[in-house]
Amino acid sequence: MTRRRIIIVDDHPLFRAALRQTLAGGDATVSVEEAGDLSGLSAALDGDRDCDLVLLDLNMPGVRGFSGLLLLRAQYPDIPVMIISAVEDNTVIRRAFELGAAGYLHKSVGPTEIRRAIETVLSGEIFVPEGTTIGGDDAHTALMRRLSTLTPQQVRVLMMLSDGLMNKQIAYELSISEATVKAHVSAILQKLDVDSRTQAVIAAARIEDGQFEALFSVGTEKV
Repeated sequence: MTRRRIIIVDDHPLFRAALRQTLAGGDATVSVEEAGDLSGLSAALDGDRDCDLVLLDLNMPGVRGFSGLLLLRAQYPDIPVMIISAVEDNTVIRRAFELGAAGYLHKSVGPTEIRRAIETVLSGEIFVPEGTTIGGDDAHTALMRRLSTLTPQQVRVLMMLSDGLMNKQIAYELSISEATVKAHVSAILQKLDVDSRTQAVIAAARIEDGQFEALFSVGTEKV
């Protein structure tokens, strides 16, 4: 019997427990685990990389907008990630798919729809909420594609730039040298096709796509 492993990443224990019951209740083929944040997910995957699906909330402590999805897709490209969120805005859903989500599920749907969505993604297809239109290009589409080319460490550096950290602070937080930080920043600028740290931070702000509160502002600084 093939056992399918699903990890729920959400900072609300009651929601995780309810979703876990919906997914695993009475089904011996499904193994459901919980993580309250991305660190907990990383610990679970470091212990066992074999995972069939991650269910990720967009808005959690330590995660800004799509940064969690961006990091997971870069760090674990072979593991499908389905967003499960209270946000039902069509633009947000579209951006999630542009950054590599395998599906998007509204928290307001019932158990039957949840199971249908999960089975759709586990079968190798994408799950798009009913009434949602995805596809096509707009001003942000190319940026989303460029953001999706960043490595996990480059995503972390970009998020720290967004928080206003200087190279020395980033080096300390990531336990790397300042020279390595500069190399990452240069690579980020090249991949995002921008000329300065400030422009890179503006690009990072657009990860939120206007749907989440901007938490930072930084001035122009050399790499």
